Amino acid sequence: MTTKQGTIRSALGYPAFRSLLAGLAVSQVGDWLYNLALVTLVYQRTGSALWAGAATAARVIPMVILGPLGGVVADRFDRRRVMVACDLARLVLMLALTLVAAANLPVLIAPVLAAVATVASTPYLPAVSATTPRLVPDADLPGANAARSAVTAFGIIAGPALGGVLLLLGPPALAFAVNALTFGVSAGCVLAIRAPGAFGTAGAEGVEGRRGLLHDLTHGITDGAAALRAHPVAVRLVGADIMCSLVYGMQTVLLILVARSAGLGLHGYGYLFAGIGAGGVLGTALAGRAARLPYRLALVVSLALVGVPMLALPLAHWGAAAIALAALTGMGAIGVEIMTETGLQRMLPADVFGRAYGLAIPASIAGIVAGSLIAPLLVSSVGLPGALLACGAVVLGYAALLLRGTGSAAPAPARDTVLAG
Repeated sequence: MTTKQGTIRSALGYPAFRSLLAGLAVSQVGDWLYNLALVTLVYQRTGSALWAGAATAARVIPMVILGPLGGVVADRFDRRRVMVACDLARLVLMLALTLVAAANLPVLIAPVLAAVATVASTPYLPAVSATTPRLVPDADLPGANAARSAVTAFGIIAGPALGGVLLLLGPPALAFAVNALTFGVSAGCVLAIRAPGAFGTAGAEGVEGRRGLLHDLTHGITDGAAALRAHPVAVRLVGADIMCSLVYGMQTVLLILVARSAGLGLHGYGYLFAGIGAGGVLGTALAGRAARLPYRLALVVSLALVGVPMLALPLAHWGAAAIALAALTGMGAIGVEIMTETGLQRMLPADVFGRAYGLAIPASIAGIVAGSLIAPLLVSSVGLPGALLACGAVVLGYAALLLRGTGSAAPAPARDTVLAG
């Protein structure tokens, strides 16, 4: 039986991509279990929810600020070396966190180490995204990105679950040590990839490239922004991704109140986010079919799956209905994420991809932060129903703008393909 192109199953037929995905999967699970352990450690030591929140912020803010720099690094150096260096740096930092937890060192060191670990991770995702199109053919790129999104969704579900088990078995130091191990495994998976040329960049070799490093560090943001502006479709895709991130940030606040109004209680907050994760997993399975639709139609439908359920949530007085609506938002958001990833990979030139991607990721994360700050203000001014309606209306408004635009398809691939095994 022939496997359809553009599906996850088809993308997994390439051993080099399987190795890349395996490393990503292991580190994603480790990241989510480590976040749980970090917040637990800080709260146990300080008894302060404020400090626990500061620990989480320490993991996010460096990505927003230094994400563009990570893109510059991913464009300048051999990407295999960049990814392995990121993994090994985080391995060392997780061992340092293990020491802080086990030796009862000052707990304020923990958020600092978490922030440094995030800084060390900034080149990783741009390097992974730039390498993926060289490990699978263009027709299977949607499936490859769907697989990566599925790994992230799985990590969101499995990471905290594993972290909870580890915290039951022992102190937070155990979870940090396990996370250190995941980065070692991830580095091994990257080193195992046999794909000559897949990790190279225009600036990775030669004295001239090294002399250009300072220029790239100072002008990387400008170069990345120019690359995005040169492709209006790319700008629209990034805008759609930011809209979904804004909704997710608002959901982190609004769904607490939705859980209560739907009769789910405090634990219902977790059920609603589990629904979002489950919807995301289902969305990755449908990504191959969505990729065969016209670009604009697929993007508008995905945005509608995010916006319409938010409009319906004020009417969801039954817990199961609220969870189902949350799942639809997860499905739509993952569809937008996969289309954005695939579109950027296809249309942006390889020599500037990392810098452009290094702008897109922080913008998306900033959307989450903005949403989490806007939601309480909306609730206090227009109430929960009004806040939910405003959230859905913003996404649908952006979808309406897309329908009024011109053009229907992303440009042809602007990259070289290097396939292995």
